[in-house]
Amino acid sequence: MAKSTIVIPNYNGITYLEQCLESIFTGTTADVAVIVVDNASTDGSVSLIETKFPQVRLIQNNENTGFSVAVNQGIEASETPYVILLNNDTRVEKTFVRELERVLDDDREKKVFSASAKLISLYDKDKTDDAGDFYCALGWAFARGKGKNPARYDKNRAIFASCAGGAIYRRELLSPEKVGLFDEEHFAYFEDIDIGYRAKIHGYQNQFAPNAVVYHAGSATSGSRYNAFKTKLASRNSVYLVYKNMPLLQLLLNLPFLAVGFSVKTIFFVRKGLGKEYVSGLADGIKLLLSPEGKAHKQKFRVERLGNYIKIQLELWGNLIRLVMG
Repeated sequence: MAKSTIVIPNYNGITYLEQCLESIFTGTTADVAVIVVDNASTDGSVSLIETKFPQVRLIQNNENTGFSVAVNQGIEASETPYVILLNNDTRVEKTFVRELERVLDDDREKKVFSASAKLISLYDKDKTDDAGDFYCALGWAFARGKGKNPARYDKNRAIFASCAGGAIYRRELLSPEKVGLFDEEHFAYFEDIDIGYRAKIHGYQNQFAPNAVVYHAGSATSGSRYNAFKTKLASRNSVYLVYKNMPLLQLLLNLPFLAVGFSVKTIFFVRKGLGKEYVSGLADGIKLLLSPEGKAHKQKFRVERLGNYIKIQLELWGNLIRLVMG
């Protein structure tokens, strides 16, 4: 019986989807279960799956629900101890599943919530796309190793959060009584940072699995690294992320850093010609955190987790140094 279920959210991803699925069903990954959650694609993705990959379980939505809803549907439909999330614009190496599973298997105390694969650029295999995600006191999330030689990232290590483009999660910890599922208010972007952050609040860890290799095209759905849709949504979610995970005292402690971080980002996107979208996203984020839906997802501070918050704060400052040092 399969130990892991791979969940692939898909929206008009036919350009990459066939090669993605073919790479999964080759070699040592053959005993893994696969679920594709399709967000009302109109490009023939569904027909492709039904015709060429009948072993894939297909969940079809009538509209584009976004990344978070789609992966939650896949997670809830899975029955294996582990769930692997994978972007549709990827190809995986044969040992990908086994290497991710090994990280959780070796964790006897079950303190590891997730493990992130090594994502390498599909079109330039000498460049790392993501070797684990970090989050710093500026309110910025950044991918470790972006654009650098993948050979530099060859050791297991702790990270702030796993990139959901290629990561394994312990399914029992995704229950409402534990860390919970992905926050569907995010729609897309920062949802993986958020769930990794919540796991750390609960006292769990996130790891980087260097031998689990994924080749990633990147921005296949949104169209480019910087565009109006992505800029506005990511801006909105960055505000929401800070609000929902930081208690008031921690928020006040980080306020000077956050002010600098959001100001620098505003200037950056103004220069990119996307200043209006970025500022509009910030306003949407404030509206979201003031809404009943936003308040419902606010992480409640508990005294017994004070030590976890202190560790997180030290990490936020440490990651700021890591960002500056490159």
